[in-house]
Amino acid sequence: MDPVTHILLGVCLSRSGLNRRAAYATLTMAVAAEFPDIDILWALRGPVANFQHHRGITHTFIGIPFEAGLIVAAVYVVHRLRVRAALRRPTPNSGSRSKPLTPAPARWGLLYGFALLALLSHLLLDYTNNYGLRPLFPFHTRWYSGSFVFIFDPVIFAFLLLAVAMPPLFGMIGSEIGARRSSFRGRGWATAALLGIAGWWTLRAVEHVRAVQLAQAQTMAIPQSPDAAAVFQQPVRVLANPDPINPFLWHTVSDFDRFYQLGEANLLTGALTPAQEIYAKPERTPAVLAAQDSPLGRVYLDWSPMPFITASHPGDAAILGPDDQPISPANTLVTFRDPRFMLDLPMFHSRSRPPLTGTVELDAGDRIVEQTMDGKAQR
Repeated sequence: MDPVTHILLGVCLSRSGLNRRAAYATLTMAVAAEFPDIDILWALRGPVANFQHHRGITHTFIGIPFEAGLIVAAVYVVHRLRVRAALRRPTPNSGSRSKPLTPAPARWGLLYGFALLALLSHLLLDYTNNYGLRPLFPFHTRWYSGSFVFIFDPVIFAFLLLAVAMPPLFGMIGSEIGARRSSFRGRGWATAALLGIAGWWTLRAVEHVRAVQLAQAQTMAIPQSPDAAAVFQQPVRVLANPDPINPFLWHTVSDFDRFYQLGEANLLTGALTPAQEIYAKPERTPAVLAAQDSPLGRVYLDWSPMPFITASHPGDAAILGPDDQPISPANTLVTFRDPRFMLDLPMFHSRSRPPLTGTVELDAGDRIVEQTMDGKAQR
């Protein structure tokens, strides 16, 4: 999910009542809820390295205990600095009561548990979309994805934003009329937001199953040979990808063994509308096999459940690289795409040039010339 949604969820988890139990709960959980995405630093090693390690060890059950310890240690340093600053302040007049440093007591064991909870919330949010994650890595490298929430969900974002923004707004109104100000505001709003998200997830998960079943029931006439009659065949595998807003509209990818077909499932009408074009799987040529065995190819095949691979062979007209510049006439460009991201949505037209597209350029001897990810070359 997007970083803001992760952070807002951490804030809401804290405000649901945990911030009353330990000091710095909101700060700790907001940071922890987004912290696993620190793996973006792998981008410094290049786009292929970034793709390889994205949602890697920082998004695993074995990694989050160490991340929680690091976050709590950093918060402890902040606390000690605040204590030192408070000790340097002038002593208040005798008989006056000094304001406590934190509204809630500092309980570092509880804070560590809260950090773990926020880190787990990050893994849960990432699981709900179709990119997925590997929570059992490095012992088990399988990717898991719920695929029932879009990478940015406006409904979830609205729930969280209201839960965070409304308590301060009502607090300002209350201060104008002289109402007593509470140190812990927003518990009801946060709880309502979390319950609303849980209900939204449930609806989407149920509709996701229905979309898969609808696409799985389709049949297509598949020609077996020029002289034989076509045989009606069901897809060997189906993926259903969520619409950003409508929980009853799903974008399907059907694997018919020799090709992929995209479609749109409307669960309100029970209709599945397949796309006109199909995406044939490539022949296992030496160039394709060499590209699949490249560093980018191995990572891509490990991640994508339905990789769509094309090869632009020598002699094809106007072979362009990812930077729209012609490649050498003697070279071959092998392109890796994932049909789950080949969508045409409002404000998201990516069927022709989807995100998470990788290319491997090979010379006439099928040796790697260049690897790119989303148009950025690996140096």
